[in-house]
Amino acid sequence: MTAPPKGFSAAQMAWRAARDIPEGAYVNLGIGLPELVADHVPHGREIVLHSENGLLGVGPTAGPDEQDEELINAGKKSVTLRAGAALFHHADSFAMIRGGHIDLCVLGAFQVAANGDLANWSTGTADAIPAIGGAMDLVAGAKRVVVLTKHVAKDGAPKLVDACHYPLTGQGVVSRIYTDLAVIDVAQGTFVVHELLEGLSLDDLATCTGAPVKAGQKMRRMIAEVS
Repeated sequence: MTAPPKGFSAAQMAWRAARDIPEGAYVNLGIGLPELVADHVPHGREIVLHSENGLLGVGPTAGPDEQDEELINAGKKSVTLRAGAALFHHADSFAMIRGGHIDLCVLGAFQVAANGDLANWSTGTADAIPAIGGAMDLVAGAKRVVVLTKHVAKDGAPKLVDACHYPLTGQGVVSRIYTDLAVIDVAQGTFVVHELLEGLSLDDLATCTGAPVKAGQKMRRMIAEVS
């Protein structure tokens, strides 16, 4: 791939992931890119966003005139609340997660393996964050786990790999991946391309993926209605 086309922006990736969230779902959004999904929930759809620091009914990111230093999500970002929202103890929040009450979790990733293994909390370096936080509880307790991430790391290394070499968050937990280049399902130990960026071929995608990819039965082009 000599000159890869510009991939989806962070907002476009979040918009695309939000379109797949089913009506009535209780959804946890991980720190980083996944937090942007809150800004792109389809109008009129009833989706209840959960944050492990004790919020249920999280709304979009707070604007400059809406910010309250005591109203933040797990990533310490200022948020708003939707009508009917609830605030509760951190322990109760984790009881919801561990009790299997979260329908979907959207997480970021350092690496995702073709068998669905996820590494998203440490690169194993000296400056890595000191603990796994709530990620391990989320991948174990949520009914479905999807990943929202750039297709390659800042140094150009593939994030989608044959096997993770970073410390694992969970084994075989990821079912779908949204990147700036494609929407990919994890099925039977293989990366199956569901949607592909306009102007990008499957061979192009393969050159920046660390494991084999194959076209899904109804592979189509990615679309986004935001810039």
